[in-house]
Amino acid sequence: MKLPIPPAIRLLRPQQWIKNGFVCLGVLFGGHLGDPTALRAMLLAIAAFSLMGSTVYVVNDYLDRDADRAHPRKRHRPIASGQISAAQAALIALACFALAVTAAIAASPRVLLFVLIYFTINLSYSLKLKHLAVVDVFCIASGFMLRILAGTAGIGIPPSGWLLLTGMFVTLFLGFSKRRAEWVDAAGGTKTRRVLADYSAPLLDSFLAITATGTALCYGLYTLDPQTVALHGTSRLVYTTPFVLFGLFRYLFNLHQQNKGENPSSDVFTDPQIILCGLAYVATVGYVLSGL
Repeated sequence: MKLPIPPAIRLLRPQQWIKNGFVCLGVLFGGHLGDPTALRAMLLAIAAFSLMGSTVYVVNDYLDRDADRAHPRKRHRPIASGQISAAQAALIALACFALAVTAAIAASPRVLLFVLIYFTINLSYSLKLKHLAVVDVFCIASGFMLRILAGTAGIGIPPSGWLLLTGMFVTLFLGFSKRRAEWVDAAGGTKTRRVLADYSAPLLDSFLAITATGTALCYGLYTLDPQTVALHGTSRLVYTTPFVLFGLFRYLFNLHQQNKGENPSSDVFTDPQIILCGLAYVATVGYVLSGL
């Protein structure tokens, strides 16, 4: 039996905090796992992005409350359903914002800059940019890129160009996958986003093919980059590439054959094959970087 989750907690969407794992990439692939200063800054950056992400969700839910009431699933959200008042939502958003800024300052001035840019882009997205085709998905991808930058340049770890490109392509891939799933729902009569009228299935499938290919190529080139090999003292990271390919192909299978993709965080962490692939990837990376 599932315990009921308080409306205030649901409003913050803590299940979405898993996205902040992108902040860890710098410490993991930058050779700083044994550096306590880098680990502390990384944890503070994760906290800052988690709290700022919750701030954005509260603001977005308030702005979308009328449209959410017409949606079969979103009408149950705390603000749309009336479980949380506008005044309560404002207080929660302010508290999260203040805590996010505090954590970011404690991490570094650069992390604060990235967190504030993240908030500005997402506020612009909620107000206007989510109605502009292609721009909407690039806004979503920018949030992930800022997380990667916060976990690298933000805490003093030089970012790899190939790793940044991999992050850009994979986040665009997930963003266009989300729009593809929403487009299918809209075609079936579900009222969702206005911007979906500017998309089509063939167009989104083209975007998915480009971004999936870009993800695979950039990750492969990252593992073979002389700087990567010199940093880790091994060229064996290339053996992790099959796991990346399987994850992409499995996600596309779920998108097209299982009608998933509208909630990437849930889809990734509820699919047994993707979970096993992810665990195998982490284990392989750990083994390769350990030098055994």
